[in-house]
Amino acid sequence: MMRVKDDIKQRLALLRQELRRERLSAYIFLTSDPHQSEYTADHWKGREWISGFNGSAGTAVITLTSAALWTDSRYFIAAAGQLEGTEFQLMKLKVEGTPTIAEWLGKELADVADKSVGIDGMTASTAIVEELIGELRQQGGLTLQTNFDVLGRIWKDRPAIPANKVVLQPIEMAGEDVKSKLQSIRKALLEQHADGMLMAQLDDIAWTLNLRGSDVHCNPVFVSYLLVASECVTLYIDKEKLSDDVQRYLTDNGIAVESYSDVAKGLRDYGEYNILLDAEEVNYFLMKTVKRKVVRGTSPVPLLKAVKNAAEQEGFRRAMVRDGVAMVRFLKWLEENPSQTEMSVADKLEQLRSEQTLYKGLSFDTIAAYEQHGAIVHYEATTETDVPLERKGLLLLDSGAQYQDGTTDITRTIPMGQLTDEQKRVYTLVLKGHIDLQMLHFPDGATGTQLDAIARRPLWQAGLNFLHGTGHGVGSYLNVHEGPHQIRMEWKPAKLRAGMTVTDEPGVYLEGRFGVRIENTLLVVPVEETECGSFLGFETLTLCPIDVRPIMKDLLTPEERQWLNDYHAMVYQRLKDYLKEDEIQWMRTATAPI
Repeated sequence: MMRVKDDIKQRLALLRQELRRERLSAYIFLTSDPHQSEYTADHWKGREWISGFNGSAGTAVITLTSAALWTDSRYFIAAAGQLEGTEFQLMKLKVEGTPTIAEWLGKELADVADKSVGIDGMTASTAIVEELIGELRQQGGLTLQTNFDVLGRIWKDRPAIPANKVVLQPIEMAGEDVKSKLQSIRKALLEQHADGMLMAQLDDIAWTLNLRGSDVHCNPVFVSYLLVASECVTLYIDKEKLSDDVQRYLTDNGIAVESYSDVAKGLRDYGEYNILLDAEEVNYFLMKTVKRKVVRGTSPVPLLKAVKNAAEQEGFRRAMVRDGVAMVRFLKWLEENPSQTEMSVADKLEQLRSEQTLYKGLSFDTIAAYEQHGAIVHYEATTETDVPLERKGLLLLDSGAQYQDGTTDITRTIPMGQLTDEQKRVYTLVLKGHIDLQMLHFPDGATGTQLDAIARRPLWQAGLNFLHGTGHGVGSYLNVHEGPHQIRMEWKPAKLRAGMTVTDEPGVYLEGRFGVRIENTLLVVPVEETECGSFLGFETLTLCPIDVRPIMKDLLTPEERQWLNDYHAMVYQRLKDYLKEDEIQWMRTATAPI
């Protein structure tokens, strides 16, 4: 651990040398790549390299004399531990009293002569850069320089941009061919009066082309851009990634291929009257490269991708059966072999999933968090933090897999033995919120924000809350976090539509004690037509028993109890034909009515 702290100290010294050479007084490191990915390839993990904090969300800011890191509530505890012993100050987003980046820089740079702040405009979105320019200007006239990638100078052993092979996603799993998808995209562009667009988000490109890759850990995507015009389409990618079969497939579908590094040239040579660029997705450098009229709008692709077609929906259902079998085998194994550690638990579950057909890997690194570690929302055990499980308390297990026909995301909180009354009460209240959301019927077009309070009501009534979202979309053998829809307290205008997947994962995290989260992946489905319009509900896709041992049954309403019994009956019926006799016996007990 001390070695890591020493490395960070040396890296900060190298950074500050370059800042003085460039007459910059600060530099901002975002958690992003040129495609605004949530999870990035190692080549772009500059914020982690400079700070030591490895969470999926955060911004590091370094001046010549100070350093700070902003992150959200999921990572408050983890970040505090990882930043300890460095000069970084933890800034807790959305906590009263936490300054914005611009406010902090205004104070830190109040007395310096050079008022310039650096950021890499190739990895920062246009929206972020423009917002920062305005906010910094208000802080004593600070300016933002966007044409300096300092990592290119100081990160000597920087990993290369990945060059893994691209593979075809079969049409029977994709459910719609490329030409049809491009037709839908062009129709949506016309509605925004745009002749074309630059597609920058990697999962959008993979979905559009029915291709998959392995350039980003746990995300089956490949580094590229896609330039869509009214009559032609160009994929900008390292051509070594393309096998003869994939190259032939692209040619057959009218997709031209150019080098990844030539995307700026492609934008300069773009011949249509105008082009749609999403400021949230397109980086500032490429936005400024375009010579044609820019239509600033929202990319239509995430919404098209979010509504799963019939083949994708069936793929999810098949994948959930195989994932459910792996989960049942794991839960039975853990019950019979409780002398484990957090890391051995994660390894065993990965092994059982890997035995399933069409398994392609994890959809995210498993969170196996015992007792107080369960209060760290995105905890990941390491050799330094790994602890043995005891015959008491709770194990929070959040995990998922990539199968070629669907992506899974599930959380179960497992009693390892004796529980306190507080643990049982919190578990039951979380379960109530989890069930109440899944029982809900709502008008077609309602937003996730309007549904969010349903899952929180039992917790709020008890003075409890959680600060992460209640639910997110899930990709079809794509990224486990998918938008544009979410279920969360903050306003998200994307409407819920039939065919969307979304998770249901309320939780409670009591620092230093324990955490509880229960999560299923759901499909939004039509429910009924009434004189007041169309109503939607949820089909539960996840197939795995919810542990009933911690439940305080008198806290459940008759409706909640009936939902749980019905869910368990469904899980048993859907999985029993794929299990061995001793596993079926275990399942009968685990899914017995309460």
